[in-house]
Amino acid sequence: MWNDLRVCFIGDSFVAGVGDPQCLGWVGRLAAETYATGQPLTAYNLGVRRQTSTEILDRWQAECTPRLPDGSDARLVVSFGVNDATLIDGQPRVAPERSAANLTQLLAQAAERGLPVLMVAPPPIDDAEHNARTAGLDERFAAICTAAAVPYVPAHQPLRDSAVWMREVRAGDGAHPGGAGYDELAAIIRPHWREWLAR
Repeated sequence: MWNDLRVCFIGDSFVAGVGDPQCLGWVGRLAAETYATGQPLTAYNLGVRRQTSTEILDRWQAECTPRLPDGSDARLVVSFGVNDATLIDGQPRVAPERSAANLTQLLAQAAERGLPVLMVAPPPIDDAEHNARTAGLDERFAAICTAAAVPYVPAHQPLRDSAVWMREVRAGDGAHPGGAGYDELAAIIRPHWREWLAR
């Protein structure tokens, strides 16, 4: 009998797969592939558009607790940061130090519950200055995850170098790609995802 694998994907619009006409995003692609390889899972997509790390920290436990019951192989995938780096009145919606503190707190809370976590870096959009701020968060997040022994998917720079991702973002709303872009992101995450599931 297969194990009761349940994964909550918590984050923002990129987790939700906004822009994908197939409504799969990278989350749906990885979940479908995992099922096809013989490992059924229950995947909960808890991505919310425009949300920052502060809002995600505030809601993750309330949303994940009923979905990850005792006795299941319960896991958590986290991704945020692009909305934190968005400027309002010349200032980021969430200061970089606060973004880092939010991630640190979320990982500590997950560790207290014994939840394995996989963190995916915030992706780039069609705005060089915004991407520079997001890249700064990427570096902070990677260091925090390393210190917490949490696997981190360094997807930001590979996507900036991806002609497919950037072309699709520009052709869309300037932030979200279409299906081919999410194919690219899923391909970057896939080896990290498979290794994490095998733990």
